[in-house]
Amino acid sequence: MSTPTRAFVGRLSELDVFDPLGDRVGRVRDVVVTFSASRARPRAIGLVVEVAGRRRVFVPMTRVTSVEGGQVITTGLVNMRRFEQRPNETLVVAELFDRQVQVSVEGGEVVSATIQDVGIDQMGTRGWAVSRVAVRLGASRPSRLGRLGRSRGETFVAPIEDVRGLRDANEGQGAAKLLEAYEDLKPADLAEVIHDLSPQRRAEVAAALSDERLADVIEELPGDDQIEILTGLEVSRAADVLEAMEPDDAADLLAELPVERQEELLQKMQPDEAADLRRLLTYDENTAGGLMTTEPVILGPEASIAEALAVVRRQELSTALACTVFVCRPPLETPTGKFLGLVHIQRLLREPPHNPVGGIIDRDVEPLPPTASLGQVTRMLATYDLVGMPIVDEAGHLLGAVTVDDVLDHILPEDWREERHDVVTHTEVSSG
Repeated sequence: MSTPTRAFVGRLSELDVFDPLGDRVGRVRDVVVTFSASRARPRAIGLVVEVAGRRRVFVPMTRVTSVEGGQVITTGLVNMRRFEQRPNETLVVAELFDRQVQVSVEGGEVVSATIQDVGIDQMGTRGWAVSRVAVRLGASRPSRLGRLGRSRGETFVAPIEDVRGLRDANEGQGAAKLLEAYEDLKPADLAEVIHDLSPQRRAEVAAALSDERLADVIEELPGDDQIEILTGLEVSRAADVLEAMEPDDAADLLAELPVERQEELLQKMQPDEAADLRRLLTYDENTAGGLMTTEPVILGPEASIAEALAVVRRQELSTALACTVFVCRPPLETPTGKFLGLVHIQRLLREPPHNPVGGIIDRDVEPLPPTASLGQVTRMLATYDLVGMPIVDEAGHLLGAVTVDDVLDHILPEDWREERHDVVTHTEVSSG
């Protein structure tokens, strides 16, 4: 009898998937397993594979011919429909990693442990099954553990038959392993992963993310998920996350909350950050004021082109904001002094770096008032091929800027984030 093919999911989730001709299909992101009272071992029924366009699709294990040699080989036929988890399915990386379980060790002692990895074996014609679990021992009864040859914090591999509570979700489950597996994802793609999780798991993942990373992810989530995550955070942390978000996105989210909750969060924020959001909340969401961000790139006319280029190169700036420098008299925080005009990044790249930005201002773009409608903003951006539109008050002070991505968020259907990979309908196709 041949030796079963074996793999640990942690390693498997880093591998590329190829068809029999050697063409790359995608990359493994997770493994789907199911539990059954009639089987001692959970079945591994398929892979979640990320294909072109960051689409996550399901590849049944029956189409996997090999997981050896640092790659996964399939039959080459892939259903391009977006993966949707069923109620009886469990994702190993997303839901089992970092779960608390009970493990039998030497001498029959049962101790608490945390799942670090899960091993699956190919069981001949019966498919694949979970055979073993790599765990890190917890702190329960350390003196007893020492006598049994195991120490607190030690990692070892236990047969699946010695692990209890594998299918039982528990409070306070960590998310370090999940985030490690998805650390290369852009915020929009991580948001899609988080959207597909259960509410409890979403909250656990949110707790493990830094404020900045969580802010970026929340901006890419559907509205219901945004509210669920924000209201699940402690007030002080929720305020910190709102501060890290783009002001227009933070204001949109705050507007969905009860007035009492809004005020509670605003009170916890830095006064200048709170002031920006209070101002944005006064505008209707479908006006320029409701669409704008209060933190565009703003410089005085005496700033050099080299300084402007250094500012727009900042990593934290979105692509849309980095395309335009708004030139104003002091103060340079919104509301600014008199708005003078704007400079496009292409113009900056064509001019000597020591020249001032005040000498290359485009004064032909007429700014809009905060009361301008969404339609007016859209037409101005389209007419003049702009990426960002200045918004000023009656006295000519810059209040903020509306960028193309702000407009797209409002003209696309409300559920576009959930259906963003389904713009084109795909059927069963060959990867070749």
